[in-house]
Amino acid sequence: MLRESCYNGREGVPAFMCREYQEKQCRYCVLIPVINEGERIGALLRRADTAKIWEKADIVICDGGSVDGSMESGKLKPLHVNTLLIKEGKGKQGAQLRMGFWWACKRGYQGFVTIDGNNKDSIEDVPDFIQKLEEGYDLVQGSRFVAGGRAVRTPLLRYAAIRFFHAPLISLTAGKWFTDTTNGFRGYSKRYILDKRVAIFRDIFSGYELLAYLSVRAPQLGMRSCEIPVTRAYPKDGKIPTKISFFRGNAKLLKILFWNLLGRYRP
Repeated sequence: MLRESCYNGREGVPAFMCREYQEKQCRYCVLIPVINEGERIGALLRRADTAKIWEKADIVICDGGSVDGSMESGKLKPLHVNTLLIKEGKGKQGAQLRMGFWWACKRGYQGFVTIDGNNKDSIEDVPDFIQKLEEGYDLVQGSRFVAGGRAVRTPLLRYAAIRFFHAPLISLTAGKWFTDTTNGFRGYSKRYILDKRVAIFRDIFSGYELLAYLSVRAPQLGMRSCEIPVTRAYPKDGKIPTKISFFRGNAKLLKILFWNLLGRYRP
């Protein structure tokens, strides 16, 4: 099966193209935002294939417009990728996730697991997120810092920023303590994503705003949230895989955190 369709941009959802390789198979899906991840996304998908993640959740790639050849159908289909979504409208990671959430809700999934496409995270742990969603949790945050989690070669400055700044500020905003708040390896219930008091389908969520906002809104609304152990491993050598530039990117992230604290993203 190969079915292609185009979706015109609408309020809160960027224009995108959908390339379905399979029909819906599972109750849950894994949404993987990527852009030009090259061999890293290939390695992640091979790990997912070995772990047979496709038996538990449909694998959906949310591409931001990669031009490195990593999104070729011949590379994705053999690794049990169910669907490729290609963003054509404006926006970055937040727009990619809005695209993915909107499409996945329309397709009828009951919950979603998100994971970065740069092969830092233990995609083998996806079934643990699904288990928590089955138990009725609305936000399941993966953490390398809770018992059973593993932080492998985390750069010292990044470790300090997460533990002593980012996590305390997000926790203050949420009214609940979280330990690994920059980690995009998470589970979300359909109920949470579609709640009108959350209202994620807004263009204000262009970049990293959506991850910060979704970290705090569930506890604010009294929804069930928890952390579960995962592994996040940085490569032994080479450039650290991240899309956040040291000065401009971190300055923008600080602004997002304080706007989040002040409630600027609430509907």
